[in-house]
Amino acid sequence: MTTVTPDTSVLSPGVQPEPLLSELSRSGAPGHQLPALDVPEVDDLGGQLLRPALRLPEIGELDVVRHFTHLAQRNFSIDSVFYPLGSCTMKYNPRVNEDVARLPGIAHVHPLQPDSTVQGALRIMFELQRLLAAITGFSGATLQPAAGAQGELAGMLMMRAYHLERGEHQRRKVLVPDSAHGTNPATAAMAGFVSVSIPSDADGNVDLAKLEAELDETVVGLMLTNPNTLGLFETRLREVTAAVHRVGGLVYGDGANLNAILGVVKPAEMGFDCLHINVHKTFSTPHGSGGPGAGPVVVNDLLEPFLPAPLVVQEADGSYRLDFDRPRSIGRLKGFQGHFGILARGYTYLRMHGAEGLRSLSETAVLNANYLRVLLQEVFDLAYDRSCMHEFVLSARRQKATYGVRTLDIAKRLLDFGIHPPTIYFPLIVDEAIMVEPTETESRATLDHFAAVMRQIARECQDSPDVVREAPRHQVVGRLDEVSAARKPVLRWP
Repeated sequence: MTTVTPDTSVLSPGVQPEPLLSELSRSGAPGHQLPALDVPEVDDLGGQLLRPALRLPEIGELDVVRHFTHLAQRNFSIDSVFYPLGSCTMKYNPRVNEDVARLPGIAHVHPLQPDSTVQGALRIMFELQRLLAAITGFSGATLQPAAGAQGELAGMLMMRAYHLERGEHQRRKVLVPDSAHGTNPATAAMAGFVSVSIPSDADGNVDLAKLEAELDETVVGLMLTNPNTLGLFETRLREVTAAVHRVGGLVYGDGANLNAILGVVKPAEMGFDCLHINVHKTFSTPHGSGGPGAGPVVVNDLLEPFLPAPLVVQEADGSYRLDFDRPRSIGRLKGFQGHFGILARGYTYLRMHGAEGLRSLSETAVLNANYLRVLLQEVFDLAYDRSCMHEFVLSARRQKATYGVRTLDIAKRLLDFGIHPPTIYFPLIVDEAIMVEPTETESRATLDHFAAVMRQIARECQDSPDVVREAPRHQVVGRLDEVSAARKPVLRWP
């Protein structure tokens, strides 16, 4: 039996948190040092522009640097701790991506420059369009969407345009599995449709009989994630997509879990008509905290004419240009060409790995997830007793029913061991859900450590449940009133 000591390096009980800058302020402390003026001094700001009420702190530059460095050292991030955030693929971001994104020809180009002056940037986008289409088996791609959710909207708007062009105005119903990401039904609503939930069967797949009962001439299509949000591969996927196609519907693929199947299977060959790709997950670009993302959408021949304009095309002489002449396009979804810096990072990652590397990372992600699943399925309930893909879903319903310890308590306790909690309470169809995704970038030693911590927390739930219910015990703050924090957030220092 392995015992793991909580990580007290962040902050032990009784230690005060980092003081505010205002508390470090000392009257007259210089925050800058400027040379003597060699031009006449002029003060023309005017009293209306001076705001003495701001009470800006007076503090030296070195103290400011140390203050923010200390705060940064207390962050939980992929650079500092294990981050098994299910369905989010929080994996290591290679620093070479950042080096490439900072190259002058990428970082300093302006989106309004003539095409002839940004040929390198256009080439990156053109080749990325082709690479993403080839990896997924589709014929066309747009790089405009800023994130997966906007990619979903692009897909649904193209599906709507396809049906309207055919005169099928009666199609208003979008089918969404009950294990789907919450953005799926929201996106359907934004596109003007009504979503209908399709239940999962006993094995965690889409219930084919229930799906077929909803299929008629009013169906726009099905929004499906595969592997699904339970971390399971849909075993009857081709039957599902074929059934939707038989009634004239289309199949939208939520590509959030593409990290599990790269180089192994192509979504287009499984019956999908379009798919969004979370570049900021699968291809290792920065992710989280509402930062810049990218959600390119790949489509088959049916939907290619409706892609957002412009697209990057290559001329006969080998040069590149933005093609705005797309009369059937759904129009522009994003200012300029999306988040180019993120796209450049994803392009770098793709070119470095190549086809064999992409397949290897998916196979390793699946191996890592199944390794953890086997280590933990005895101490926590397994939502579905099947081999998983890149992630799996545990449940703390046993701990809740027997010892009064909830999934939230377990997540908070993980912080004491220097581990970021997995996604919790999702998917909604699993009671007390704990969704774990280790990704391919973690070592076996890290996985063993995480498993040992989870097993120890399971013992604590049994032997000393208050330790878990009162966690975290070694962080800057303890258990927060999360309801009040959500309803009455304090967003600024008064």
